[in-house]
Order: sequence, then structure tokens, then C-alpha cells
Amino acid sequence: MGLAILFLGDVVGRVGRTGVAKVLKHWKTQLQPDVIIANAENIAHGKGITRATIEELRVAGVDAFTSGNHVFRKPEIYDFIEDPKLHITRPANYPPGVAGSGATLVPTPHGDLLLINTMGRVFMHETLDCPFQAVDSVLADYQNRPHVATFVDMHAEATSEKIAFGHYLDGRVSAVVGTHTHVATADAEILPGGTAYITDVGMCGYKGGVLGVDKANVLHAFLTQEPVRHEIPEAGLCAVNGVLVVIDASNGKAISIRQLHEEVMV
Repeated sequence: MGLAILFLGDVVGRVGRTGVAKVLKHWKTQLQPDVIIANAENIAHGKGITRATIEELRVAGVDAFTSGNHVFRKPEIYDFIEDPKLHITRPANYPPGVAGSGATLVPTPHGDLLLINTMGRVFMHETLDCPFQAVDSVLADYQNRPHVATFVDMHAEATSEKIAFGHYLDGRVSAVVGTHTHVATADAEILPGGTAYITDVGMCGYKGGVLGVDKANVLHAFLTQEPVRHEIPEAGLCAVNGVLVVIDASNGKAISIRQLHEEVMV
């Protein structure tokens, strides 16, 4: 058996955190992952990360965290984003000097896993550096630091940009998974060079709304074009989406990628 990586898509608010904790109780037993990673940029009521919400997911069993465009929405993130025990990454293509890191080495029973986080530029509000060049820089920085596999979260809006990114890294990393749109895509595959790929893993959040948000205000905005506040429900049906990627630790190539989906009331 190879290195089994369980990755959870964007965890949205209390519903998402609680749903993940419930599902992981049996997913850990059934799937036997060696390491669990979650995209955490939405865990604090939909936007940002707090220490309390990170600790809640750590208690549930999550070992490391990726993020995206909302990573710095809560000012307290600056107090702990560089804590080496937490393994929190922010997109590697932020300009030089920004707090945090775009990569981290996560311990596993098979050896260290290099976890990289990048963010797309197409249709995104932020103007970041090139994610393609940024990931090249990270790979160069870590080429002499031992690790058995490399896992990349590409946080982006455009499917074309994510697919291009997957092809760009095919054969050079173990897996490229997409996040941000909160909608799971049906294209999980192993690319010709041995890289596991999916355009978007989907979210872990409230299912009865729009991308984890209560539908009433969202519908009002579409119908009237008036600005509204996005409300994240505190309870309800939670959709938990993830992927299980198995990597051959001897060569860093993907053996399999399996989409996961479960719904629980929280």
C-alpha cells in the first residue's frame, strides 16, 4: 500500500467544521489515510481562519492546511500562520515578504510530504504573481530537502487555468487538486506522467444554499443587483467532499485518486 492522502475541499463555517469532524470519525477507520489535509480559508464563518477554528479541525484529525484568497481576512492569522506545528500554507504566489509560506513539509509514516499551495489569477480579484513560475520556484527550493511525494492545491476560479496547471506539473508532482469553486468536478484522473488530478474537489459546507451560503440573500442579489451580506447557516445538512489519493512512496507517482462525498446533518 502506498502513501494515502485524504484531502478535504473548502471547509465552510461551523457547518463545514462540524460535518468534517463527524465524517472523519469513520472515514479515518474506513480509508486509513496516512495524512489528512483540508483547505481552511473559509473555516471562520466563511471568510478567514482563527486559531480556535484551526484547533477544532486539528482535534478532528486534520494534519495540515491549505488556503486561498480569504486566508488573511481574520487579522489574528498573523499570530500563528508561521507556527511550524500547524502546517498552514498560503498561496506561494503572494509577493515576497508576505507572512506565511506557500509550502510545508508534513510528516507521514512513509516520509515527509511536500505540500504546496498556489492561487490562480483568471477571474480572481487579487493580482498575484504567476502561479506557474511560483510553483517552479518552490520545487527548486525543496529539491534537496527529502520528501517522498508532492501535493499541490491550486485555488482558482477558471477551470481552464487549473487544467493547464495540472498539465504543466504532470510528472513533476504527485497530485494537483483544485479548490475555490465549492462545486466538485467529475474529472478525477491520473495524468500521463503519473500525477493525480481533479479540477475541483468541492466544498465541505451547508448543502441547502448556494456554495455553502444561505440562499435567500444570494437570490435577492441576483434578482435585484443590490449588495447583500452572505449569511452562513449555523446548522443543517452538510455536504463533505474530498479525494483520497494514493501515492507510490518509492517514486512519487500516483497510484489512484478516488472522489469522496457524504452528507450529514449537523
